[in-house]
Amino acid sequence: MKKLIFLAFSASVLFASGLKVTVAPVNNELYIKECGSCHFAYPAGLLPSNAWNKMMNNLDNHFGDNASVDEKTFQSLSKYLNDNSAEKNMNYKRSKKIVESLTSNEIPDSISTTPYIKKKHKEIKKELITQKEVKGLFNCTACHQNAKKGIFSDEDVDIPNYGKWDKD
Repeated sequence: MKKLIFLAFSASVLFASGLKVTVAPVNNELYIKECGSCHFAYPAGLLPSNAWNKMMNNLDNHFGDNASVDEKTFQSLSKYLNDNSAEKNMNYKRSKKIVESLTSNEIPDSISTTPYIKKKHKEIKKELITQKEVKGLFNCTACHQNAKKGIFSDEDVDIPNYGKWDKD
């Protein structure tokens, strides 16, 4: 019951601020603990299941690091990522756009290499994305202030050494 009240309260706060949740926020403690201990725990809805499977099957070389886990943890994480992947969250704007941007046989290596994410960031000067405070498109939380809440709206972007994003 406490969780339901908290979720209702959170939704009302987000609604009141005018910002929409555009991808399902992470709600798995094991995923937050295991993956979020090294980097932002990316919402599963930012990649299709085939990409999560590819990533999980290469944990021994996870972007240059060994992120291997025991078999039980591997199975639990894989299930969470597959059950909450982009194609299973089409009711969220970003998940739907990511899926629609991919060709039928395309398996992205990362969130930042999906056609939709690349397109959404193409107007941002490269030096703003590669600056030390951001490092790259993989660092969502550097600019997306409410990424942990599943909010990736343009209105919520605050780029270090630039400020609020204004498309005009």
